[in-house]
Amino acid sequence: MDAERDIQNIALTGFMGCGKTAVGRVVARVSGFEFLDTDLFIEEHVGMSIPRIFEEHGEETFRRYEREVVTRLAERSETVIATGGGLLVDHANMDTMKQYAMVFCLWASPDSIWRRVKDQSHRPLLQTENPRQRIIDLMKERKPAYGRADMLVNTEYRSAKDVAQLILSQYRGAIGARA
Repeated sequence: MDAERDIQNIALTGFMGCGKTAVGRVVARVSGFEFLDTDLFIEEHVGMSIPRIFEEHGEETFRRYEREVVTRLAERSETVIATGGGLLVDHANMDTMKQYAMVFCLWASPDSIWRRVKDQSHRPLLQTENPRQRIIDLMKERKPAYGRADMLVNTEYRSAKDVAQLILSQYRGAIGARA
């Protein structure tokens, strides 16, 4: 791990439906850290839902809000940050986040993700004619960005508790190695 980094937080990224929120809540509970979901943070500060932001202002405005959140989170410590699935696709967001957080990318197969999200209407990026194909296309597009995380963690056949334990073990090992 880069000696220039001041890692005080844990960030979870990955495609929608990979378990960022569920795992993040477990990591926070077990570690005693605060939990923060960037999508909820944006909704609270903007005063409207993510689907409504997309509908009324477009994806670019939403991405601008994400960049602002990434900058603001640099002031925090002992926080588990569950990011929106596209937040760390932005190269600058990933670089900034990695200065203050160890970044874990949660992943699962497109079929698993489809099973998890197909009945959810609050996913603006899936409001297309073929949402299953959209998942496949977006995952392929985002793969290089997700590969820049500190660690990739398969959530497909693991419980949220098991994934959380793995993340905490890796985080503690990395922090201990720096001391």
